[in-house]
Amino acid sequence: MRFMVFYLLSGIIAAYSHAVTEPHSLIPMIGASGAVSGVLGAYLLLFPHARIHTMLFWGFFWQLVRVPALIVIGFWAIIQLINGIITEGLLGEGGVAWFAHIGGFCLV
Repeated sequence: MRFMVFYLLSGIIAAYSHAVTEPHSLIPMIGASGAVSGVLGAYLLLFPHARIHTMLFWGFFWQLVRVPALIVIGFWAIIQLINGIITEGLLGEGGVAWFAHIGGFCLV
């Protein structure tokens, strides 16, 4: 039950984050990515020393490595922020609610 409340709250905060950054958008927002972002943030807080199996590619070769969750999720969060800034500042339009991802992630 606590997870459901947290998940829904993450989704609500994510929706408001998108509404604040895109107040005049006529594009409907659909999806649960903001709530999932909140779950990623919670995972990072609950398991700060966890290591995540990650597949790395070098041309035709690949290797499974265990990377700290802080690096994987931190890199993901930085990508969300950069994409949001680029979409908002340079293009002025888009189809992905980047700041909803940041809003859900920052709930925790």
